[in-house]
Amino acid sequence: MSGTNNDLAYISATEVARLIKKGEITSVEVTQLAIDRANATQGTLNAFITICEDQAIDAARSSDSAVSNGEKLGPLQGVPFTVKDLINTQGVRTTMGSLIFDENFPKSDAVAISRLKEAGAILIGKTTTPEFGHKPFTSAPIFGDTTNAWSRHRIAGGSSGGAAVAAAAGLGYIHVGTDGGGSIRIPSAANGIVGMKATLGTVPNDSNPDSFGNYSYTGPMTRTVSDAALMLSIMSGPHPSDVHSVGRKQKDYQGYISDPGDLEGFRIAWRPLLGNTIIDTELLSITSKAVKSLESHGAKVIEVDDPFESPEPFWRIINQSAWKARFGGYLSEWSSEMTPSFIRSIQEAEDYSATELQEAVYKRTTLFREVQSWFNEFDLVVTPTLSRTALEIDRDLYDPVMIEGEKAGIVRQAWYPYTHPFNLTGHPAITLPSGFHSDGLPTAIQVIGPFASDHEVLRCARLFEMCNPWSDRFPNIAMSTSPQ
Repeated sequence: MSGTNNDLAYISATEVARLIKKGEITSVEVTQLAIDRANATQGTLNAFITICEDQAIDAARSSDSAVSNGEKLGPLQGVPFTVKDLINTQGVRTTMGSLIFDENFPKSDAVAISRLKEAGAILIGKTTTPEFGHKPFTSAPIFGDTTNAWSRHRIAGGSSGGAAVAAAAGLGYIHVGTDGGGSIRIPSAANGIVGMKATLGTVPNDSNPDSFGNYSYTGPMTRTVSDAALMLSIMSGPHPSDVHSVGRKQKDYQGYISDPGDLEGFRIAWRPLLGNTIIDTELLSITSKAVKSLESHGAKVIEVDDPFESPEPFWRIINQSAWKARFGGYLSEWSSEMTPSFIRSIQEAEDYSATELQEAVYKRTTLFREVQSWFNEFDLVVTPTLSRTALEIDRDLYDPVMIEGEKAGIVRQAWYPYTHPFNLTGHPAITLPSGFHSDGLPTAIQVIGPFASDHEVLRCARLFEMCNPWSDRFPNIAMSTSPQ
């Protein structure tokens, strides 16, 4: 294949698989390219905790042999991918962003990862996450800081920050993240890529110890909607480890959006505020204009300003209680090696009563019913994904968010009020690049659909992508002259 390494690094996973199957490129070629780029950017972007070069090249050689021998090939044959370091990968170090698990080598893959490998994908490394994924800032004692792909002075977002940066910087072709309060969508928006949290149970989660009460999701992070749909097609489907997945059907999401049709007759609610009161003026203008582009496909976009109470306070009770129950036992031995904001979050959970926790669980159901009722009037709902572009690199979880010189509140309520409601309700939500702010950073919108309408959310996303193409915009990445 002709063209530069940069050209090859940024083509879609779908195209990479096609070229590998045709023999125009090899898996070894693209795998080595992705690894070299990952190594060359570690000193600037720092998107990886572990790069598994030897295993990846061996797997790529096996993939190329399968192509040469005319064997049955998978839809992701030979395509390099990355996995957030919260997710188990067989034989590859999985630290969960914590020094506690610095030498943890799982004996098996998570279900979603196993399915991607069975489809032919090649794991090249584990991307950065804050300790146990607890904050929207991708930093931890085990690796330092991951910076935004578009500016070293801004955060990557989190907690799937390494995956988002890797996608934006062309360090692999598809990326797996997790989302417990926006952790796929926040960094995807901050770095100008596609990130999807599917309906609860669409992708099995076999790592959460509370399957019934789950609000954390495994999902795709990509540069195109079609690649996200392909990943979801492969990762989805029932598995006995996840009660919400049982009885669900695996679907061909990529096939569904290959001819996306139009949105004639669709009523789309545009909600620029969702429990917050402050949003960056320029970002609001960009996203409002972008969502209006859906009218060219026949949709009617209607701005909605109905009151909405932020669920963040009771999301926090549920989330911090879960962290305390799962990880609180490590504090006595490991506190000096742990992230201070994570320790504070666990300590805050000590003040919650059992009654308060159960009341929070009840509020989750009330919120689901409220959100689902929106779709009695509208087919889809669209919001900004963030209230401003990526925060400054020196910010952290308990610092106030500043928007146009004004203190807007705490991070979860002021910067990403748009994401965590749908972790609690289980509705499908996808973030899409919507343009660039004058500060040079990406902006994004989020599309939310009725429960179990992932196919329609992806179809709308594809139509939006057709009106607002972004895959030809690349950040200016500083590369070392040789891999580190």
